[in-house]
Amino acid sequence: MADQTEPPFQQLDFLYTPSRDVAADLAYLVQVMGARVVFAIEAMGTRVAAVELGNGPPLLLLADHLQGERPVLVYRVTDLGSALAGLRARGWEPQDTFEIPHGPCCSFRTPGGHRIAVYQLTRPEVMAHFAGRRDF
Repeated sequence: MADQTEPPFQQLDFLYTPSRDVAADLAYLVQVMGARVVFAIEAMGTRVAAVELGNGPPLLLLADHLQGERPVLVYRVTDLGSALAGLRARGWEPQDTFEIPHGPCCSFRTPGGHRIAVYQLTRPEVMAHFAGRRDF
């Protein structure tokens, strides 16, 4: 019988993907796939673009500063501290906690190499601030 406990996360908000050429990947997604650009930002030597490929989350983030080949699945949680405590109780080992524009975040790898992050949305106004910005 399946476990009937609540899922540990609220929602997959972002699929954070490495890109060798954000502008080229963005052009392909828009022109060929029909994606809608949310923003394309260049700052501090880094390019990040956000696109929508469907109605609702997750938002696809293309980032030239993200190392590796695998994407990071970024899940929203109600309370980061509680979520991390729950993960620790199930055997997860703590890793780096840092800030993303939307709020505090913690990223980790599974034993199989999958990349997952959890974050608490403490700055919901950030998306409206970035929306429509096109630096490239």
